Amino acid sequence: MAATSLSKSCFAQPTGGFLSSERSYAGLEEDGEHRLAKNQTQHFRSLALPCSACKAYPLLISPYQTGEGLRMAVPDYQSLMLPLLRLAGDREVRSIDSAVEATAQEFGLTDEDRRELLPSGRQRRFDNRVAWAVTYLKKAGLLESAGRGRFKITDRGMEVLRAQPPRIDVRFLERFDEFREFRNASRTRDGQGGADGGEVDQTPEEILEASYQQLRQALEQELLQRVLVCSPAFFEKLVVDLLVALGYGGSRKDAGEAVGRTGDDGIDGVIKEDRLGLDIVYIQAKRWQRTVGRPEVQAFAGSLEGQRARKGVFITTSQFTKDAIDYVGRIEKKIVLIDGPTLARLMVEHGVGVAEAATYSVRRIDLDYFDEGEA
Repeated sequence: MAATSLSKSCFAQPTGGFLSSERSYAGLEEDGEHRLAKNQTQHFRSLALPCSACKAYPLLISPYQTGEGLRMAVPDYQSLMLPLLRLAGDREVRSIDSAVEATAQEFGLTDEDRRELLPSGRQRRFDNRVAWAVTYLKKAGLLESAGRGRFKITDRGMEVLRAQPPRIDVRFLERFDEFREFRNASRTRDGQGGADGGEVDQTPEEILEASYQQLRQALEQELLQRVLVCSPAFFEKLVVDLLVALGYGGSRKDAGEAVGRTGDDGIDGVIKEDRLGLDIVYIQAKRWQRTVGRPEVQAFAGSLEGQRARKGVFITTSQFTKDAIDYVGRIEKKIVLIDGPTLARLMVEHGVGVAEAATYSVRRIDLDYFDEGEA
C-alpha cells in the first residue's frame, strides 16, 4: 500500500477529541509544514499530537482495538483535558462518574482498558487520570466545582473552547496565574525549585505509587539475598514466622514444634491449617540456589499421603521450572509453590524481617463534612 498524505483540513474541526472514522495507513508523509513520523500499517483514531519538527498539534495517530488485537493504551491525564473541557462545553453540571463514562467511550476504550488498575490495586488507572485532569482544569479556572463530585465549565473555560486549541496540557495551563501559583506552591513544598513538570504524563498518584514499587522491589531483592546467606537454624525460624503470619500453624509454639530441619539445607513438617487444626498442611522449604524441577515437586506430592495431608506448600529461595508448575496444575492434590521472589514479597506484606522506615498518608477532602444539606 502506498503512503497516504494527510490534509490538516481533515482535522481542523473539534469533534470531541478525535475523528471517529477508521483508516488504515501504510505511513504518514509530510503534511504541509508539519513533518509527521512514519507508522506501520494499522487502524488508528486521530487525536492531537505535536509535530516532530515544529511541536504544533495538527493530529495524533494512536492505535486502538482491531481484529489483530492491537488496542489503544489508556490515555495520559493531559490528553484527557481538552475532551473533558469540550464535554463540559454545554454548560451542564457533570459528575466525575459521567465524565469517566463519556471519555471512555470517546477514546474507544475496551472493558479491559477500563479495568486496568494502579500498582496499588485500589483504583482504576483511567478513573484516576480523569479525576486528575478535572482537578488541573479547576486549578486553571477552566472548570469549577458544582457540588459533591460534580463540576461545570467557567466563562474562562468557554473562552478557551472558542479559541479552538488543538490540545490542552500542563504547559498550556501555565498561562493562567492561578495554575502557576498552584504549581509553584507544589514545587516549593517538594523541593523541586522551578523544575518544569510539563512533560510528565503520570498523575501525582501514579508517580507516588511507581516510586513506592521501585523501593519495594529493591527491598524484596535485598531480603532474598539475606535469606540465601542465613544459617539453617535462622532459615527454619524465618519459615515458621512467615507461616504463622500467614495464619497457618496455630500458635508460634505449635508451628515451631511441627517444623524441623532436613539434611539438604531445608525444612519440612506438618502444621495446622488454622488454629483449630481442622485440616493439616505439609510444608517443605528448600534454601537452594538451583532451580526446583518436576522430580522434586512430584516427590513432594507423593509424600503428602504418608503425612496424611491433602494440601501442601513447597517453598524455595530459587525458582520452579515451568514443567514443575504445570505438573502442580494437573494433579488433584492442592499444592502451592512459593518461589524466591514470592517468598520475599510475602515477607514484606506480612512484616517478617522488615521494619517500617517511613509512612506517607495521602488525604482527600471529606465531602460528608462539608455537606450542608438537611440531616
